[in-house]
Amino acid sequence: MRARLALLVAAVSVLTLVAFLVPLALLVRTVAADRATVRATADAQSLVTVVGTADTATIRLTVEQLATESERSVTVFLPDGTVLGAPAPRTPAVALAARGQSLTAESGRGREVVLAVQGRPDGTGVIRTVVPPAELTAGVTRSWLALALLGVLLVLIGLAVADRLARTLVRPIGELSEVSHRLANAELDARVTPAGPAELREVAGALNHLAGRIQVLLVQEREEVADLSHRLRTPLTALRLEAESLRDPEDAARVTAAVDGLERAVTGLIRQARWRVPTAGAASADAAAVVAERVAFWSVLAEDTGRAVTLDLAPGPLPVGVPADELAAAVDALLGNVFAHTPDGTAFAVRLAAEAGRTALTVADDGPGMPPGTVDRGASTAGSTGLGLDIARRAAQASGGRLTLGAAPSGGAEVRLELGPPRP
Repeated sequence: MRARLALLVAAVSVLTLVAFLVPLALLVRTVAADRATVRATADAQSLVTVVGTADTATIRLTVEQLATESERSVTVFLPDGTVLGAPAPRTPAVALAARGQSLTAESGRGREVVLAVQGRPDGTGVIRTVVPPAELTAGVTRSWLALALLGVLLVLIGLAVADRLARTLVRPIGELSEVSHRLANAELDARVTPAGPAELREVAGALNHLAGRIQVLLVQEREEVADLSHRLRTPLTALRLEAESLRDPEDAARVTAAVDGLERAVTGLIRQARWRVPTAGAASADAAAVVAERVAFWSVLAEDTGRAVTLDLAPGPLPVGVPADELAAAVDALLGNVFAHTPDGTAFAVRLAAEAGRTALTVADDGPGMPPGTVDRGASTAGSTGLGLDIARRAAQASGGRLTLGAAPSGGAEVRLELGPPRP
């Protein structure tokens, strides 16, 4: 914007200066030529009395003296054909002046000034002088240079003023852009100080209002999520009581452990929804430990449903840039999809390996495979919530990785979760 404003001001200034300075330059040249012509005419008129009354010798002496003083050729044509002063031919202007008419004419040597002198007893005499081109344009070049410098100075002043004006417009716009980027990076306390023209101040106020409204909506959403999560505590309590009433101690311990894990997940969800504060340091977790723990948890259910589990877990530690609870949720989502979307008895394989600076988790099953089409958040063709794969995808993107879907060698579905290392 600053460059365009400067270009606009420069164009307008140049056009304006051309419109004024070109006629002024022509006027300066005309005035200089007229001034030289008037001076030459005055010198020639000083000879009129002498030419009209004196003798030839006096006229010759006076003409030579004037030519020396004015450094200009002066010629006197007497009626009897005598030519005094600088030798010169009888030009048409001289012939016309001999008839009694004084005039100024242009010639190849400059501007010719001829005066008719009447009153001599033998006829009309003619005084002729020539103003050379150098005298006609004396001082014009210097004046034109001064005008050009003045024009350049005015253009530079205009550019300086335009740049200062552009700054008053660009600075508030830059602040608006910076605050909008901060809001996009979840810095919801970012605000703009209204400045600049009224329109920009209005936009700044609207952006501040939008940021405040976003904060209010997010707080409401977090409260609703927290309230919804808190409602799960009642059925969890009932489930815990049912688990404790089981006769088999092993079953009771296993179910109670599962309820404890679920309760911890609900508690973490409430805490995360209501108190979102940045964690100290960079997020990090040991993928080998988390995946091994979650696979061990799901292996019990796999045994109950007759599913064969193939494990290929690289030894740890394998640090990744994802918090442990989020990574556990992502692994649970991938393994839970296998149990939810494949029939009992379907085998699956879990592989964890370090590849090219990243940690890759692959879950493949022998089921019917992934339905055609892309998987979107909240959309599912199998009657689920459609959030499982999105949870895994967001965990991968948070660490700089990605989630890819494909087909397993057995024809079933294969989900590959690539996780990046912890950020410094």
